[in-house]
Amino acid sequence: MTISNTRPITPDLIASHGLKPDEYERILSLIGREPTFTELGIFSAMWNEHCSYKSSKKWLRTLPTKGPRVIQGPGENAGVVDIDDGDCVVFKMESHNHPSYIEPYQGAATGVGGILRDVFTMGARPIAAMNALRFGAPDHPKTRHLVSGVVAGVGGYGNSFGVPTVGGEVEFDARYNGNILVNAFAAGLAKSNAIFYSKAEGVGLPVVYLGAKTGRDGVGGATMASAEFDESIEEKRPTVQVGDPFTEKCLLEACLELMQTGAVIAIQDMGAAGLTCSAVEMGAKGDLGIELDLDKVPVREERMTAYEMMLSESQERMLMVLRPEKEEEAKAIFVKWGLDFAIVGKTTDDLRFRILHQGEEVANLPIKELGDEAPEYDRPWTPAKTLSPLATNDIPQADVAEALLKLVGSANNSSRRWVYEQYDTLIQGNSLQLPGGDAGMVRVDGHETKALAFSSDVTPRYVEADPFEGGKQAVAECWRNLTATGALPLAATDNLNFGNPERPEIMSQFVHAIKGIGEACRALDFPIVSGNVSLYNETNGQAILPTPTIGGVGLISDWARMARIRFAAADEVILVAGAPEGWGTHIAQSVYMRDIHGRTDGPAPYVDLAHERKVGDFVRGLIEDGLVTAVHDCSSGGLALAIAEMAMASGIGATIKTPARQDPIAAFYGEDQGRYVVTVTAENREAVASRARDAGVSLPVIGTTGGDTMKLGDAKAVSVEELRSAYEAWFPAYMGGDLAPDN
Repeated sequence: MTISNTRPITPDLIASHGLKPDEYERILSLIGREPTFTELGIFSAMWNEHCSYKSSKKWLRTLPTKGPRVIQGPGENAGVVDIDDGDCVVFKMESHNHPSYIEPYQGAATGVGGILRDVFTMGARPIAAMNALRFGAPDHPKTRHLVSGVVAGVGGYGNSFGVPTVGGEVEFDARYNGNILVNAFAAGLAKSNAIFYSKAEGVGLPVVYLGAKTGRDGVGGATMASAEFDESIEEKRPTVQVGDPFTEKCLLEACLELMQTGAVIAIQDMGAAGLTCSAVEMGAKGDLGIELDLDKVPVREERMTAYEMMLSESQERMLMVLRPEKEEEAKAIFVKWGLDFAIVGKTTDDLRFRILHQGEEVANLPIKELGDEAPEYDRPWTPAKTLSPLATNDIPQADVAEALLKLVGSANNSSRRWVYEQYDTLIQGNSLQLPGGDAGMVRVDGHETKALAFSSDVTPRYVEADPFEGGKQAVAECWRNLTATGALPLAATDNLNFGNPERPEIMSQFVHAIKGIGEACRALDFPIVSGNVSLYNETNGQAILPTPTIGGVGLISDWARMARIRFAAADEVILVAGAPEGWGTHIAQSVYMRDIHGRTDGPAPYVDLAHERKVGDFVRGLIEDGLVTAVHDCSSGGLALAIAEMAMASGIGATIKTPARQDPIAAFYGEDQGRYVVTVTAENREAVASRARDAGVSLPVIGTTGGDTMKLGDAKAVSVEELRSAYEAWFPAYMGGDLAPDN
């Protein structure tokens, strides 16, 4: 149905565009008249939560974003960090939550496509991808369908495009029943002196449309992503974009080739809000106006209105400001790659955003105010809540060995092999580790020894129990996972997934999580250089668990020295760097309490950032000097799960001592932070112990490797093969429909 640009602007129409009455009044005062229908759509796109960050930018400004290696922080398509030798890594994480719940395959696929474009728009060739996925309870009727569709979408796009998926997360919780999370990460390599930005420069220069044709898919997608779900969710299916990874691969190659010619002045991915957001951002950043003639935009559908063209989120498209003398050379490149190249407008000096369609001016707006004057809210939030510690005698008991078998065979602690084997993890030939370890590792092409490590982390149950400590922990665990491979953590990106910020208790989660993230990033020299905020993740008033995902990048100078989680050999000594007396003490909010006893009470574990820094630097030094044979971050599931994962990865068993004067449950399943399980040869044991004493790092010996069973203290021995069978069985059985409903 064609919609006239003269459609009357009614209160219902304003509300359907996600604009509050006072926001509409602000529009009237800015432009001095009633907007056209197309202009209303443009304001809706620019002023929704997804694009304007109106509820979050007050708090985002408090995050540390600078550092000696940071070339570009937040504000561009992706962050850029120096990795020496004239090279840099370009990376970002973004959400595609709402589209993936509505249409899981295309929602996840276009999430991957969008984040890859953010990276190569900067002039970087993508070298790695990750994804952090959270689904509802396994027994919810939609969960299996959503898992299948999302995983297929991630793999279908990434595999076809040709980028390795090197890591990520998959978790289940009933709180995601009505609103799943799909957070996509990508990283690329570029030369530090050849980064491309989105700031337009020069008056009267051509604005060029690049890539695929514009259709009606995704119209209103950004506005949809900025609202809660309700019973009308199925009606939102047309707002989900449709992706084509083969076109995106051609777009990558054409853009990188074009960038070598010197033709590009500014370039911007057409992501959320499509033509609208990309044109406004380029013009406003350069203090220029933009004039677009929509009759020149390549389209794949007939009779598209100006409104539809401006709000379409069709994929695989770019907008560029071009040097006029390079026009023919640039066009030839895109024609060669079978892509559209069309001059659709020009830069102007009047700071106006003008849209022409069929000879009529359908929009004429102040370009700076579209972004700069977007509402900014200081939403009310409640004080931080505190949860009382568990009583000293409140550690529910269970058979240590049986608990371990149950945990490794459960929904949230079992192997993710079923997922990552659907992804191409080895394409490009630079991947150094398969998924399943602490971090993904990719060689830096062109260098003999240098590699990059990637990790994605958050523990939502901690964030809900204590948003401040949970925010700290998400950063610390990401930093720890990179460190556990031997990499020096460089910088991070965040994907802040929360419920409705208009509810003070939700805004409180957001505020305190940001405070915790900021404190941890400052203490660990781990600046946030890019990211995304995804709010209104709730359905019928039921919010998701607060999930501020942290994606991190680390640099390792010699990948031959990188650490792995698998035991290297029998008869080696197992130690715990950074362990408290008794090895483990904090049992509240642990997976043992949740999955064995159904309890989620008590506080999150405290994160001592000075301790994290000291222990992490110590462990990284051991790895660099070749003094340890295996390393594994100790976090969710405690020592028991960490050691089990090391045993299962290697097929080598372990015998762990009985903890002295300590409840074995707390010792083995406590989730105290700042700990690493490390193994050393007998020859290196004293040298490592001496270094620990000098560094002031606790390093108790807890056992030895060897045999084909795992024995925790006085508990019965469990064969590594039995553990591995339980660990590998859950996901295939679940996806095959072979599990009982209560599993």
